Amino acid sequence: MLRSLICFLLLMTSVAYGQQTFKNPVLPGGPDPWCVYKDGYYYYMHTMGNRLELWKTKNVAQLKDAPHKTIWTPPASGPYAKNIWAPEIHYLKGKWYVYFAADNGDNQFHRIYALENSSPDPTQGTWEFKGKVTDPEDKWAIDASVFEHHGKLYMIWSGWEGDKNGRQDIYIAAMKDPLTIQGKRVKISTPQYPWETKGDLGDPNLKHIDVNEGPQMLQHKGLLFIIYSGSACWTDDYALGMLVADEKSDLLNPASWKKHDQPVFRQSTENKVYAPGHNSFFTSPDGKEYWILYHANDHPGDGCGGKRSPRIQRFSWNKMGWPVFGTPLKTDTLLQIPRS
Repeated sequence: MLRSLICFLLLMTSVAYGQQTFKNPVLPGGPDPWCVYKDGYYYYMHTMGNRLELWKTKNVAQLKDAPHKTIWTPPASGPYAKNIWAPEIHYLKGKWYVYFAADNGDNQFHRIYALENSSPDPTQGTWEFKGKVTDPEDKWAIDASVFEHHGKLYMIWSGWEGDKNGRQDIYIAAMKDPLTIQGKRVKISTPQYPWETKGDLGDPNLKHIDVNEGPQMLQHKGLLFIIYSGSACWTDDYALGMLVADEKSDLLNPASWKKHDQPVFRQSTENKVYAPGHNSFFTSPDGKEYWILYHANDHPGDGCGGKRSPRIQRFSWNKMGWPVFGTPLKTDTLLQIPRS
């Protein structure tokens, strides 16, 4: 009875103050969620598979009511016509860019491609396809993300060392500009710990895949963190791992990156949240709250498909300046919206 009364009072408070609370997920479905904040708005994307869709909202917690539009549809055939995964929108050097992975219908040909838009508002203007973004080796690549550090751009992504599937590693490369990789790629993480090597397929020709993917940059007080997804997305063991480097180090030197030996965010059977992963980060509009955006499943065995839904929750920092993500929250948890 008391719990029901508390829930009722919280609901009335939410109504009185204009939806100041919310519950996860923020959309019914949406794998590989990403958002960026600029000029009072969040711009959000997730994997649609056959097109690129862009949301615009003042509050990520209210994505369900946010306007969105298709900004690009692929050609019917060709090297980037199918399996359009993990789009990210970035504002770099005065223009908007969307990076995404695509292939011709055969996964072994997945590569990174980019769009460009010079409009101040990325939901307006024209999105122009700019082609493939690759390093000289031009190997299989997905989940590209771009960040700026000390005035220089870098791309991080998940790739194969050779031409055969079996292991996905994390790579980094310097960029000459938002569309051009400068120099060779450098491998900075490979699946090595038990928690990041869960990936049985049940296929006698391909029995196992070890996965590091979905790398995301997080910078805080002199430290650079790459938060990535480990183990296969079709397992409930899909979880987030962490690499850390000093901001003064050479980011293209693998020795600069130290890997945490345990996941920093993983499934919670108690809270009924499974396979949390492929995250991104944002701050509240006032810049004082830190939030993680990730996808997860509601049931064990839901796999790596459309049942994954985007969720957000706050995180904190410990005394060493490292992120503390906690535990994935129950979907019936009532949360305060990001503070404006």
